Amino acid sequence: MAFQKAVKGTALIGGGAIATVFGLSQFSQYRNKHGALVQVQAAEGAPVRKDHLPTREQQILALQTSGEFDVLVIGGGATGCGCALDAATRGLKTALLERDDFSSGTSSRSTKLIHGGVRYLQKAIMKLDFEQYRMVKEALEERAHLLQSAPHLSAALPIMLPIYKWWQLPYYWIGIKLYDLVAGSQCLKSSYVLTKARALELFPMLRRDKLVGAIVYYDGQHNDARMNLAIALTAARYGAATANYAEVRHLLKTTDTESGRQRVCGVRCRDVLTGKEFDVRAKCVINATGPFTDSVRKMDDQEVPNICQPSAGVHIVMPGYYSPDNMGLLDPATSDGRVIFFLPWEKMTIAGTTDSPTDVTSHPIPTEEDINFILSEVRNYLGTDVEVRRGDVLAAWSGIRPLVTNPDSKDTQSISRNHVVTVSDSGLITIAGGKWTTYRAMARDTIDAAIQEHNLKAGSCKTMGLQLEGAQDWSPTLYIRLVQDYGLESEVAQHLASTYGDKAFEVAKIAQVTGKRWPIVGKRLVSEFPYIEAEVVYGIKEYARTAVDIISRRTRLAFLNVQAADEALPRIVDIMAKELNWCEQKKKEQLEIAKTFLYYEMGYKVKTDQLTDSSEISLAPSDIERYKKRFRMFDKDKKGFITILDVQRVLQSISVQMDENTLHEILNEVDLNKNGQVELNEFLQLMSAIQKGRVSGSRLAVLMKSAEENLRRRQAIPVDRSGGGL
Repeated sequence: MAFQKAVKGTALIGGGAIATVFGLSQFSQYRNKHGALVQVQAAEGAPVRKDHLPTREQQILALQTSGEFDVLVIGGGATGCGCALDAATRGLKTALLERDDFSSGTSSRSTKLIHGGVRYLQKAIMKLDFEQYRMVKEALEERAHLLQSAPHLSAALPIMLPIYKWWQLPYYWIGIKLYDLVAGSQCLKSSYVLTKARALELFPMLRRDKLVGAIVYYDGQHNDARMNLAIALTAARYGAATANYAEVRHLLKTTDTESGRQRVCGVRCRDVLTGKEFDVRAKCVINATGPFTDSVRKMDDQEVPNICQPSAGVHIVMPGYYSPDNMGLLDPATSDGRVIFFLPWEKMTIAGTTDSPTDVTSHPIPTEEDINFILSEVRNYLGTDVEVRRGDVLAAWSGIRPLVTNPDSKDTQSISRNHVVTVSDSGLITIAGGKWTTYRAMARDTIDAAIQEHNLKAGSCKTMGLQLEGAQDWSPTLYIRLVQDYGLESEVAQHLASTYGDKAFEVAKIAQVTGKRWPIVGKRLVSEFPYIEAEVVYGIKEYARTAVDIISRRTRLAFLNVQAADEALPRIVDIMAKELNWCEQKKKEQLEIAKTFLYYEMGYKVKTDQLTDSSEISLAPSDIERYKKRFRMFDKDKKGFITILDVQRVLQSISVQMDENTLHEILNEVDLNKNGQVELNEFLQLMSAIQKGRVSGSRLAVLMKSAEENLRRRQAIPVDRSGGGL
């Protein structure tokens, strides 16, 4: 099958003939293989949005008992869920299968930006590339739609381009103004130039020397996994039978009576949670599997050439004080030619890079080399008074971007993220390429192709302007009602409103009473984040079935702080066990799987590797003596190690109470050989790593320092006991 890039929107490739879709969302006319104009027949009656969300068990039953579907989508990422929503809202009988969880792959590991692509516009102008220009224009239109469809999950974000050479100021200013111009009426806010003084006022962490000024432009930002889930839930409310943990084993085929060709007519599916297998029949099967695009295409035809070239992007999360609350930073030309971004997100700071070619389709583990490269770029843009410490990396992950390319191409930098829709000889429709921002347009083009190829009876696209789950009755002040009506903390209420929209009231209703004067309800999973226990229960209603689903996609705890996620896991597993009737063995399995996920996929491994039993101790002799003295305050018996009992004894002497489980967690962070005690050498390794900036936020180090200072104050003897007379 020939490879063809999209010219306007997307290219349809099928049976060796190519038909280009010329219609936009408001049209339903297409050119068939013979060049004739085809009018899509409208469906009878508009679908109704349901108030009740079906359970996963009901969805699985629907897949088994509903007969033949019009459309069956494989893949529960943004594009797959977008296809299901588009098809369902057109009145098509729709099913969706995802072998893992919704947004478990690329769609939850993005830069969190909703953007048109500044650098693609630059390439379009420099190379006079009309295709790149059209892609940017479409993306800017879709950016506006995405921000409007789920305002609780997204917002406009000002992004600063710091300028360190005078000639760059007019160059970048022209480029950014063109970006505004291409957006037209969909421009979020007009870009502007800042003086050096004003730039430092808005971004005080910025490096001052040689700074000329800055340019600020606007793009969008969102909570990507929650956005993906909102699309899936909205599709379900419009009648789509959507199921996560439903794996496609192979495609089903039948012989066409007229042409004699084999045609795809469904899939063999396995419920991953129960192991039960069943067939799902459909007139049209859509492959929307992102990095796994070619593996599904090869289920249809083993000889088909690859059209997907994966590209990896590494991201790290750092404390919020590394960036302003509402200002991002972007450098379009780093030392190795990639783009570096530095963005506030969920009160933290995300830093990362763009395209880096990879041969794997599963998400690679972030390496120490990846993290150190990002940190070195961050240091280039922050002032010398800001110490960028390795220990401040709270989480790290790598996302695979499924770029569409000629199989012979090696340079991912020259590839746009435009999408292509291919139709195989057997009727399998594949949507590949594209990017998060344009998911709706990709879904529209895919369903248009499905209607044409399979002669489905359906209307035109109805997703433009459609509000997603939680958006209908949301307002910026909704959180105030949550505080007033339920007695939630203001921070928790704001989080619930910005995560669930108008569904936040459903979460608040099931929140547990705290037993305190304030807040009245809403027990936190971890103290420093606004996630509450009720979200675990509500997450199950949103089809969460594993602890990983909760920590990474229903809440974003794993993406914000792996250590906090690890601490929250036991309670999360206990709540899920009660709701899903897990046995003790199942609880242990879930805990182990989630810990493995944090360790390898979310950067816990590279974080813990900063402190190992072979870590070098590079402390000055005076520091060693000082830390030994601190250690001996706890090790009264001169054993050479301290245990929970030693720490409890010291805390009691200064009237501090701490439960045993918390103490066990604190010591376990430093107990490198896992023998239940912290030895002097381990403590010195910890203090050395802290001094070098490789470890930060060690609770044991802070606790021991605080206890030492407290004991000194209590033991101090006043010099003047005379009463202070004249």
